[in-house]
Amino acid sequence: MKTARFEDAVLVRQVQAGETFAFTELVTKYQDRVYNTCLRICGHTEDARDLTQDAFLQAFESIASFRGKSAFFTWLFRIAVNMSISHRRKRKARNAASLQDEKGTLNGPSSASQLTDERGVDPSTIVEKAEQRALVADCLLQLESDQRAVLVLRDMEGFDYQEIADILEIPVGTVKSRVFRGRLALRKLMIASGNSGH
Repeated sequence: MKTARFEDAVLVRQVQAGETFAFTELVTKYQDRVYNTCLRICGHTEDARDLTQDAFLQAFESIASFRGKSAFFTWLFRIAVNMSISHRRKRKARNAASLQDEKGTLNGPSSASQLTDERGVDPSTIVEKAEQRALVADCLLQLESDQRAVLVLRDMEGFDYQEIADILEIPVGTVKSRVFRGRLALRKLMIASGNSGH
């Protein structure tokens, strides 16, 4: 992680010095993770693509003011998460019908890394896992924005508590309590959905 932070800092300095091509490397490095995060928070593929582009655009336009007090990826994810939460709140009217259409796309190859583990499973289990991820994705979108954001960052993107605290600009203790409450709420939703014949 320290090596990645150093590499990012070098690229940021290049961009700040007018070598804008260096920003392309940062985009290439983080675009998939930013997109996955936006998608899991906002719940819609087209919106997630737009949010990803907007996040990188804002980062590029603001990079002159970036002083490196946090890691570049922390700063970038803060922009993306805030945009996604704000967008989600504005578009809350988008109901389960449109979310149902997105079920298959909410489960990228890196999703639910701590909730599911597909190493060494037989083919019949893969279908079960896919259904499980679809259920996780559906239930995740029913959580409050604050809980959804921490679960996406912690359980799907693998950030540690301090990194999440830096991204969301909240105390580590708040992150831990939101993760705890979010996991409980997610589990209850998944049990309820499973019992209702999903």
